[in-house]
Amino acid sequence: MGNKLKNLGLVGIGMVAGVAASVQFSAMAQKGAAQSAQSAIDAPLPLDELRQLADVYGLIKSDYVEPVQDKKLLSDAIAGMVGSLDPHSVYLDEKDFAEMRETVEGKFVGVGVEVAMEDGYVKIVSPIEDTPAFKAGIKAGDLITRIDNVPVKGLSLDEAISRMRGEPHSKVLLTIARRGADLPWVVPVERQEIRVASVKAKLVEPGYAWLRISQFQEETVDELAEKLKGLYAQNPNIKGLVLDLRNDPGGLLPSAIGVSAAFLPQNEVIVSTKGQLPESNATFYGRRDYYARPGADPLGKLPAALKTVPMVVLVNTGSASASEIVAGALQDYKRAIVMGSQTFGKGSVQTLRQLTENTAVKLTTARYYTPKGRSIQARGIVPDMKVDETADGDGLNALRVREADLDHHLSNEGEAKSVGKNGSVSAKRDELEEEQRTLAMLKNAAPPEFGGKDDFQLSQAINHFKGLPVKLAKADPLDDAPAPAKLPGTEQKPAEVKK
Repeated sequence: MGNKLKNLGLVGIGMVAGVAASVQFSAMAQKGAAQSAQSAIDAPLPLDELRQLADVYGLIKSDYVEPVQDKKLLSDAIAGMVGSLDPHSVYLDEKDFAEMRETVEGKFVGVGVEVAMEDGYVKIVSPIEDTPAFKAGIKAGDLITRIDNVPVKGLSLDEAISRMRGEPHSKVLLTIARRGADLPWVVPVERQEIRVASVKAKLVEPGYAWLRISQFQEETVDELAEKLKGLYAQNPNIKGLVLDLRNDPGGLLPSAIGVSAAFLPQNEVIVSTKGQLPESNATFYGRRDYYARPGADPLGKLPAALKTVPMVVLVNTGSASASEIVAGALQDYKRAIVMGSQTFGKGSVQTLRQLTENTAVKLTTARYYTPKGRSIQARGIVPDMKVDETADGDGLNALRVREADLDHHLSNEGEAKSVGKNGSVSAKRDELEEEQRTLAMLKNAAPPEFGGKDDFQLSQAINHFKGLPVKLAKADPLDDAPAPAKLPGTEQKPAEVKK
């Protein structure tokens, strides 16, 4: 699946596409870490293998072509050991650990742009409002060709992001190429601490609201509550609410529980986990102590109508981890229609085990399950209504990597390994040709603006609320989609299928 495209990166956060962690910072995690350490001490050490490791270490120190620092050798050995387990277990050195904390807190030092790679250049997907890049006049669709006069071609997206990061109030020179402009130009941009709001909301038309969560951060539940109160202040009689989780790579488990709890009856099961440690076998409920810090309940004063307002949840291949927990819970309780494309399929939980003050291991400690006991690992959430990204097809979404495409991914427990559509040579050839056609079609296309007037999937969600025809994607025989659930609290007739 080498041709598949990475999801969007957020400058300064350095997220791997669709692979954000569902991390719990809790007493349970600390207790589990202590028990794990004690278990390791009690277990017999594999002396022969450890002797081999020491021998290789000695050979590198004595025979390698140039000196290698001890710290690098040992850090790389730890990283290799942890990284070989599954795609989401990783050793975090000082730099990675700092970036992880920034991701969780929703802030970073940078210029303030969402970016993707295109033809070897960094493409601006969107400047974040009121950031240095936004104020400098950088626009969606612009290409960054040089960073501090260093050509971008040949750099990975992570390397380009790293070059745009730096100390607050330091400057970075960006060379910008814009379609229609005669020549590129150089613009100095001052780095600042960027705070990224994870929740957006608006009334897309009278009676119908759109609520987008871009990532599950520490402040997401509080932001969600404020946005929902604002929507109902504008219109107390909302007839339909679209929860947009497209390209949301996940984040913190407590935030996913809180978002689910906002729309479900109190104390319902949101998600359960199973792992090797006794503490990893847990059930999480929609109660304040599972999603909020000590103090007032951020969901305590939300309008009662939120428990019954008709809902559609929009998802795509970039919806992963915590996004899938929310979509799965709302789908299991038939609280919402899930619409879009099959999700990423990250059904595992990572726990942060701090090693030193500035380093840690992010370790997969459990699989998680929806309220009905479904594991979505390497499978994802199958929408109730499959709707493409655009009227002409699924666009870039069809080319994105999913969990099942990652090397040494965890299997879906209790299920036989499925035979995918890549099984035959002809199927692989057909897929490659389809990817090439899609890439050619999308070469000059602007990325879809979620929540904008041309958002095809959003318009189909609104059509569904109104009982109007919905253009469904062509059925995939490999999909095992559940029958569309009836939206609670509505008298609407089922929408027609428009091919």
